[in-house]
Amino acid sequence: MADDKTKRGSRDRDLVSADDDYEVRYFANQHGISPERVRDLIKEYGNDRKTLEREARKLRG
Repeated sequence: MADDKTKRGSRDRDLVSADDDYEVRYFANQHGISPERVRDLIKEYGNDRKTLEREARKLRG
């Protein structure tokens, strides 16, 4: 299910939705990894942005 675009707040910004291609692509571009790898990270660690950022930094070295 897609995010409700009318509801904006910090709670939504703290998450990365694997169902929204633009969120996955944006996160992937930010961290220099592939969108497929972002989805793998979400499956493994959940969709918390801080956790995903930490794990993405580990991948880049």
